[in-house]
Amino acid sequence: QVQLVESGGGLVQAGGSLRLSCAASGRTFSRCVIGWFRHAPGKEREFVATINYSGSNTIYTDSVKGRFTISRDNAKNTVYLEMNSLNLEDTAVYFCAAGNIYSSRSSGYTYWGQGTQVTVSS
Repeated sequence: QVQLVESGGGLVQAGGSLRLSCAASGRTFSRCVIGWFRHAPGKEREFVATINYSGSNTIYTDSVKGRFTISRDNAKNTVYLEMNSLNLEDTAVYFCAAGNIYSSRSSGYTYWGQGTQVTVSS
């Protein structure tokens, strides 16, 4: 199995930046697709970004393109989500997920972290 732990969330002013980390256990990490999802109060869970096993391909939801960057360091078993130009709509609990399907659909992911809160203030 793969265990995931997110970190790096917090309170940030609009226009600011934040970097989230997803630390994973197990040697199979490098073979997993890693995705980021977020869940804001009163809204449906939303896909944010994903990266394939080698880090050569990525997918972003339109609302974060040009602002967020997903990357991975397989040697450290860690995936990052760098978030820039944050706005109020980015406020949510962010979840890291691992799976075997390179997709924006949550059904493609098997393992999920506990989530980390990101709050953007005006």
